[in-house]
Amino acid sequence: MDAACSTQLIDGDGTFNVSGVDHFIKEVKLEECGLSYAVVSIMGPQSSGKSTLLNHLFGTNFREMDAFRGRSQTTKGIWIARCAGIEPCTVVMDLEGTDGRERGEDDTAFEKQSALFALAVSDIVLINMWCHDIGREQAANKPLLKTVFQVMMRLFSPRKTTLMFVIRDKTRTPLENLEPVLREDIQKIWDAVPKPQAHKETPLSDFFNVEVIALNSYEEKEELFKEQVANLRQRFFHSVAPGGLAGDRRGVVPANAFAFSAKQMWQVIKDNKDLDLPAHKVMVATVRCEEIANEKFAGFIANENWRELEEAVHSGPVSGFGKKLSSILQSCLSEYDTEATYFEEGVRSSKRQQLQEKLLQLVQPTFQDLLGHLRSGALENFKDAFEKALNAGEAFSASADVCAQSCVSKFDKGCEEAVIEQANWDISKTREKLQRDIEAHISSVRTAKLSELTTLYESKLNAALSGPVEALLDGANDETWPAIRKLLKREGELAVYGLSDALSGFDMDEETRNKMLTDLENYARGIVETKAKEEAGRALMRMKDRFTTIFSHDSDSMPRIWTGKEDIRAITKMARSASLKLLSVMAVIRLEDELDNIEKTLTLALVNSTSNSATSKSISTIDSLASSTWEQVAPEKTLITPVQCKSLWRQFKNETEYTVTQAISAQEANRRNNNWLPPPWAILALVVLGFNEFMTLLRNPLWLGVLFVGYLVSKALWVQLNISGEFQHGALPGLLSLSTKFLPTVMNLLKKLAEEGQAPSTNTNQSSMNSSASAQSDVTTNGESSSSSSSGSSPAKSVPIDTSS
Repeated sequence: MDAACSTQLIDGDGTFNVSGVDHFIKEVKLEECGLSYAVVSIMGPQSSGKSTLLNHLFGTNFREMDAFRGRSQTTKGIWIARCAGIEPCTVVMDLEGTDGRERGEDDTAFEKQSALFALAVSDIVLINMWCHDIGREQAANKPLLKTVFQVMMRLFSPRKTTLMFVIRDKTRTPLENLEPVLREDIQKIWDAVPKPQAHKETPLSDFFNVEVIALNSYEEKEELFKEQVANLRQRFFHSVAPGGLAGDRRGVVPANAFAFSAKQMWQVIKDNKDLDLPAHKVMVATVRCEEIANEKFAGFIANENWRELEEAVHSGPVSGFGKKLSSILQSCLSEYDTEATYFEEGVRSSKRQQLQEKLLQLVQPTFQDLLGHLRSGALENFKDAFEKALNAGEAFSASADVCAQSCVSKFDKGCEEAVIEQANWDISKTREKLQRDIEAHISSVRTAKLSELTTLYESKLNAALSGPVEALLDGANDETWPAIRKLLKREGELAVYGLSDALSGFDMDEETRNKMLTDLENYARGIVETKAKEEAGRALMRMKDRFTTIFSHDSDSMPRIWTGKEDIRAITKMARSASLKLLSVMAVIRLEDELDNIEKTLTLALVNSTSNSATSKSISTIDSLASSTWEQVAPEKTLITPVQCKSLWRQFKNETEYTVTQAISAQEANRRNNNWLPPPWAILALVVLGFNEFMTLLRNPLWLGVLFVGYLVSKALWVQLNISGEFQHGALPGLLSLSTKFLPTVMNLLKKLAEEGQAPSTNTNQSSMNSSASAQSDVTTNGESSSSSSSGSSPAKSVPIDTSS
């Protein structure tokens, strides 16, 4: 950052440097800026680091104090320089420090004049002050500002100057705690200043914008100080633009008239008689009492007892804190009184008050920490006691009141021990916060407990209603909904009674209590409605299950065997009627005892429509299903609309048609298997027409042997080929299957006969017996295997094959 040239605007004798200012304006080309320029000035106590701040903030080259040569006046009069690297052009003025010993009795007059001049010509005024001066009556240039405010309103019109209070050597006290105090002091000064009639009601904001910033110590935390100054520097860029630090300034003088305007203002200020000196003794008392107060303050900070007390509070509550700290404070103030006895009483008292306020401000964070420990400890004790009381089964509201009163009483007792005699601090906010925290915890626990109770009884209702309602809807009949209503009423009343009894200890208003009970009743009703909707979504599956159960089982719940004697038409109608009953039950929610004609409408439209299709009555009934609502039924109670019922019934009939067809096929197959004899007329014809052949067989017994052998061979082939099973699926499939199996079967029989003929003659009898047994076993095995195969391949029930013939 390049340093700009600096020029003395007003020397120590109050002479305005006309030639120097003209040269400065030409050097920095200020005349070319028009209205786009800003003027910044700084005021504050002597040796407070004003020049140092300006040099770091604006890149100027003002002379700084050499700390190794002692604290003395560095800047005399008013110096001016241009800020380096900041746009628009910004001119900064460094004012001579206040409270300097070098001027003697001229100090106050010149500092008031220079301060008024700075306020009159500057857009932004930095007021440099120590952090520990906040809250002190004679610090922070407050008396100076009071006089300047009063004179300025009479000499100049409002021009909206920005007052930026720069708090130096910031302590642990947060800025948000310091700023309100400072703003309040400035407002008090403004309110107390006698104002001319034109400005009686003019607020401070018409003359000034007040800004407050804080900087760490340059000597102790140089890097942090530089970082904070760099951040502050950014705010001076485009300061006269809307929203900038001086964005709402008024009555701006053009840059080419700045020198003339500044000279005239200084002359008016110098000629004004309202800026006189105070008494010399007051000044001496002010300086000396300030020094004594600072010494006592430093001694208090180094006091070992105070440091131990402060450290102990960081860890937790300290017994007897108020008495111990009051004693340390009183000792410090007594030492001040002793040393400041002979100074002017008003100043002495004022400085004592400032010292006391400063000490109290120092110890207040520790006091607040102690209150915080007491509050948090009381809150934790309340939580533990409250939880134990609830676990012991005590009523909620009663235990909450007792525990809260006990804990607040302990907190009050702890606060009494922590009170400092010299302070009049109000602990009501901390107490109110404790009460709010307790109430918030009670509310939180109340909400959790009520939620637990609600969840408990809702889970009980779920367990008591879901399963039974599902079972009742599964066995849908005329008594289903009356039974559900009865179940809902019984379980709902039990749950409401239980919850009502549990809520008696919560001491809640009747409206809230009734709402919770009503919500529980509605929840029970919602369970039934939800379960009914779920079951309605499975209506088609339930209908098919019911149809299958009734159609495939007799009255004793035994599986039906379709022997041919059953009336399939009647059984089908009965099963469909039962399924239709289920559909009518699930069509709507019937939690009120109201009559409807849904079952009748469905029966006429879906079951009896075939026989009466020619009548107009049937047509009107069918048309009644072409609707999305049921008569006399609210839409919100409808689960399955008439149109959906019609669609479901059509799908149901299509999906159950196969079961009926299979039953009919099984009956016919069984009937065919049982009727193997020819008709009587065929038997009579055989007897009449075959009489001669029968007589021939009787006359020649050899033919009987041949026929017997042929019968055995045919029987063996019949069993081996499973002819009855092959033709069960039709003539053509049977012939095709037999054509592939006939030759291998015959070859197998011949092979066995050949093996028996080659056996030794000695074992003829034994072999004959074995062969007969083997043949008989093969026939039996093959017959059983073929029968099993035939039974497995047929969709209808197989009929046993009679091999006894």
